[in-house]
Amino acid sequence: MSQYGQFCPVAKAMELLDERWTMLIVRELIAGSRTFGDLQRGVPKMSPTLLTTRLRTLARAGVIDRYEQGKRVYYTLTQAGRELQPVVESIGRWGIRWMPELGEQDYDPHLLMWDVQRNVDVDALPPGRTVLQFSFRDVPPGQRDWWLVLSQEAVDLCDFDPGHPVTGRIDTPLRLFVRVWRGDVAWARAFRSGELRVDGPGSVQRNLPRWLTRSDFAVVERPGDSSPAVPATSG
Repeated sequence: MSQYGQFCPVAKAMELLDERWTMLIVRELIAGSRTFGDLQRGVPKMSPTLLTTRLRTLARAGVIDRYEQGKRVYYTLTQAGRELQPVVESIGRWGIRWMPELGEQDYDPHLLMWDVQRNVDVDALPPGRTVLQFSFRDVPPGQRDWWLVLSQEAVDLCDFDPGHPVTGRIDTPLRLFVRVWRGDVAWARAFRSGELRVDGPGSVQRNLPRWLTRSDFAVVERPGDSSPAVPATSG
């Protein structure tokens, strides 16, 4: 860890927290990730070696606990780690309000679909199995197609065809769906544009905004717009 050489508690905290990827690991643990594989899905551009290093550092600092159950290793936040939740949430709210611009490298289908998976409202789903195929037409073929297999008991994300009949297919540019997910663009506006298309029964398009609840930061008010992220339905 780098050291600032200051007694200020902000400086002491940042000696741990401003290392690259550290706060994103904490974000993932707050969001419910518990295994190394879960964490990798939340930080897909981070190398496994660096992730291992950061986890060890956080454990030594008393921010996380590492424990084994059977043959699996799990990670949880300690009290010190849990007290970072309002900090992470405040940073997220600040970021969505004051850092709205996204660069080409920020449009990541892996992180997007991982976040979509863990924000499905299973109570809003119909009985039985619902399979949604997402096709991001501005993404290279190897990362273009994703499947969500949904039921009130489980939500599974696949980057290969799981073999179940598809209930609805969502065809959209990745850039647009990221902005919808962040709350920058309302569902209704995206549907009206014709860029976000849903192939399947009309009920799929009507209920998609209810099934996929969007990012936790989608409801944050933006400067100059009192209601940019009010959930909208498609009529």
